[in-house]
Amino acid sequence: KQAANEFLSHRKIAVTGVSRKGDTAANAIYKKLKKCGYAVFPVNPYADTIEEDKCYHSLDKIPVKVEGVVIGTKPDAAKQIVEDCGRLGIKDVWFHRSFGNGSYDESAIEKAKELELKIIPGGCPMMFCEPVDVAHKCIKWFLGTTGKLPKEL
Repeated sequence: KQAANEFLSHRKIAVTGVSRKGDTAANAIYKKLKKCGYAVFPVNPYADTIEEDKCYHSLDKIPVKVEGVVIGTKPDAAKQIVEDCGRLGIKDVWFHRSFGNGSYDESAIEKAKELELKIIPGGCPMMFCEPVDVAHKCIKWFLGTTGKLPKEL
């Protein structure tokens, strides 16, 4: 919980992996953070708009320095995003993962450690961003009772 609260204390957050179709976990995270008052920046190299907002093709195209990045892409894209975070001086990274692999990629995790980034290797910001919906409360409870709630690395 402490790692999640520290990450969510940032007010400028990029969300990678958002889709033009609006059907990804990254889109849900983007909408939730926006609704909660964050300055949130969607990132998709193939989209100009997401949810009627300007979308950025990469992290370095965002006109302000973001403080944290939620990786909501497929795992094979995560390492490049981590490298971009390191190059841009973004130190806080959250790899979205609920059930299954999500955005988790071992080589990306290792690269993040090498770059001395503060990472949360799983879970979802929506489990901690108040008000938390019933589904995410249940997921958080389940992961907590099974010992699989992500911890900061």
